[in-house]
Amino acid sequence: MESHTEPLYGDVFDALDGAGVDFVVVGGFAVVAHGHARLTVDADLVVDLAPRAARAAVAALTAIGLHPRLPVEAQDFADPEVRQEWIDERGLQVFTFNDPDDPLRQVDVFAASPVPWDDLLADAVVVRLGGRAVRIASIDHLVAMKQRAGRPQDLADVDALRALQEDADG
Repeated sequence: MESHTEPLYGDVFDALDGAGVDFVVVGGFAVVAHGHARLTVDADLVVDLAPRAARAAVAALTAIGLHPRLPVEAQDFADPEVRQEWIDERGLQVFTFNDPDDPLRQVDVFAASPVPWDDLLADAVVVRLGGRAVRIASIDHLVAMKQRAGRPQDLADVDALRALQEDADG
């Protein structure tokens, strides 16, 4: 699958790649990358949350001018104990980075992988977006994540993804 336009989040993908961070695009952006046309403005990512990789991911995102939405130090997200405390005590599901110059531009990084990380990475599909290779979650993993979320848009995405899968299976 190839997109011929520069993706909105190309600098994010380049920054993470440049920092050697393994990541998988999930959420609406991944649904669109699989071939279902729908509006989405944020990029949802699952990154390797091992401390070194998480630190590199946070550093890469802040280096391109993104800031945490929460009033915390960005690097605190990379600390597994702090992150787990946020999950347990605050119900944190994603850690949002915003662009202070564009309030609609945000990157949501999952605080815990919604699918076992090794499985998510192994089953990811590589697509070309703006000339770069980007890993997106497999349709099966996206369906599982979206069913679990259960919001109306997620359930509509499940239907669209299943239709895409049926078309591909012939």
